[in-house]
Amino acid sequence: MNKNLLNKEVQEFIQKNTNGDFHQMLLRKTPFSSVSMQELVQQMKARKTAEKKFPFLIKEGIIFPPQLNMEQTSSQSTAVYKAQLVSGNSMIDLTSGFGIDAWFLSENFKEITLLEQNADLLEMVEHNWNVLQKKARFVSDKLEDFLKSNTENFDLIYLDPARRDENKNKVFLLEDLSPNLLQIQDELLSKAPLVVVKLSPLIDLTYLASVVKNLCEIHIVAVKNEVKEIVLLIRQKSAERIKIKTVNLESTESNSEFFMDEIHTAHATFSEPKKYMYLPNNALLKSGAFSWISEHFQLDKLHPNTHIYTSDARLVTFPGRILEMEVMDPKILKKGEQYNIVSKNYPLKPEEIKKKYKLKDGGLSYLIFTQSQKGKLVLRSVS
Repeated sequence: MNKNLLNKEVQEFIQKNTNGDFHQMLLRKTPFSSVSMQELVQQMKARKTAEKKFPFLIKEGIIFPPQLNMEQTSSQSTAVYKAQLVSGNSMIDLTSGFGIDAWFLSENFKEITLLEQNADLLEMVEHNWNVLQKKARFVSDKLEDFLKSNTENFDLIYLDPARRDENKNKVFLLEDLSPNLLQIQDELLSKAPLVVVKLSPLIDLTYLASVVKNLCEIHIVAVKNEVKEIVLLIRQKSAERIKIKTVNLESTESNSEFFMDEIHTAHATFSEPKKYMYLPNNALLKSGAFSWISEHFQLDKLHPNTHIYTSDARLVTFPGRILEMEVMDPKILKKGEQYNIVSKNYPLKPEEIKKKYKLKDGGLSYLIFTQSQKGKLVLRSVS
């Protein structure tokens, strides 16, 4: 960590140029002998990211890590969500990174330990926590070495395994992550009654249920309808049934909660399109609970492979998009008309549909190209 970044004139320069042209700045000579232009631009880029991703850090004296660390770090909203799931006396984040998750998790704990093998990154985190006047124990060590030497127990162990291999390629299976959760899960549960693990949104839930011991809860966390992470709650005392919870943060949509076995035991009902169409949010879709949605909300599906639901009466609490629609003949579509196009269980993608019918994107109206049990159909929103 270059402590010269903390000089008043350097901080003022960074704040003043955060919205500047970074490419042009990199072509210029640095105005400071002790700080390179690359370091200045890195801070500006990171600060710009932080303004949206974790605004609580936009304070004087905060130093940010390289962009890759910023991208891999949880957002403030997802960190706040995870924090409300846990509490106790002591916690440890075994993969603290830039420390955003640890910061919010620590709100509900008295004793906080952050472990990070990157000494420079950990020094930066410790500096920032001192600026923000929060105390913690900072340990720079490899996770495997720490687990071998540590004799302490904690109320919570938090883990966010690295999802890139030695060649920086993305990986998703637990055995390919660093650390390998499958190899250390027994050891983790011997040191804490609760282990919380953050994983890629692409990981398969059935796979998780088959390989993770004592898995009690799976939280599918989306932000503005984009699934950001899968969060596992693993306890020393195993649960008889795995609970799944889907949330769409920064929205007004309700959460959904059910048991994993209900995905397989629920029964869907089917019908042709009625007055209202329901498109589940992406967190709920990720769960795979397609029949449960029909049964729980008492909605009909259009087709076994069409995850669109319908009813005559509007269900305002549904976690997703609700549209009043009518069946139409696509032959009456006119060139240049503007629609938001949705394609579900239909041969053509939205771009191909737009090109075929010479339509424009956007506006307030929707077109859904899909199929029911009777065959392909097109639905248009009723204004």
